[in-house]
Amino acid sequence: MTDSYAEYLEFALSLAKEAGAVIKEAFYREKQGLVFKDAVDLVTATDKHVEEFVMSKIRERYPDHLFVAEESAAAGHLEEVLTEKPTWIIDPIDGTTNFVHRFPMTCISIGFAINKIVVAGVVFNPIIDELFSAVRGGGAFLNGKRISVSDRSLLKHALVATGFPYDRDDATLDAALARLKKVLQACRAVRRGGSAAIDMCYVAAGITDLYFEKGIHAWDIAAGMLLVEEAGGVVMSLDGSEFDMCNRQVVACSKVLEEQVKELLYKQ
Repeated sequence: MTDSYAEYLEFALSLAKEAGAVIKEAFYREKQGLVFKDAVDLVTATDKHVEEFVMSKIRERYPDHLFVAEESAAAGHLEEVLTEKPTWIIDPIDGTTNFVHRFPMTCISIGFAINKIVVAGVVFNPIIDELFSAVRGGGAFLNGKRISVSDRSLLKHALVATGFPYDRDDATLDAALARLKKVLQACRAVRRGGSAAIDMCYVAAGITDLYFEKGIHAWDIAAGMLLVEEAGGVVMSLDGSEFDMCNRQVVACSKVLEEQVKELLYKQ
């Protein structure tokens, strides 16, 4: 473990475990404070409570640190902008729709970045007790055991994960479905779990071989991005541009599949 970042990882782990207990208890209860952020995107009282709890704990310990956090951004209190300053990137409940419907693919994601580089990350699904963690230069772990991306060498044998856009206009859906058709014709199978953070972690753990999505946010992928990289994988853009976690698009896969994935996704 890189000693200079170890304290941030340990702190993020403690926060995720505390928040995870809240999420797990609320998962089985009737949901309170259910609000639509737009036509289909949900937020619950638990999302807000968990984010406020995590941010308050961070402010107590690191008063000068900044935040990029989902519900604060949605409420207009924060911008989805990453600077060189130490910044915590938080999704209190990734997979809120799953959470509401008691579909157990839901988690808290906490990433910590310095100079726009994520150096510590934790993703915790308390419903099935999967705790993913990574620190830059120290490897990636699931429940304390080291993980790595798969060594599957052919895209046609790959299990692929993706997500669907919240925007439901014809142009957006046509583009998403055309991309999905292209991938489905080239791989073994496609899964849609409903949590970008977990999708990234499953690539890191070698459970899936490729994850791609357009329309995600920095808080969805910050921690998962570090996990993929520390597990030996690569993270890149969906359109061939230089990767930027705030640019609302992502591809994660093993280095073995990287060129095949680029050939598939980048060609017109």
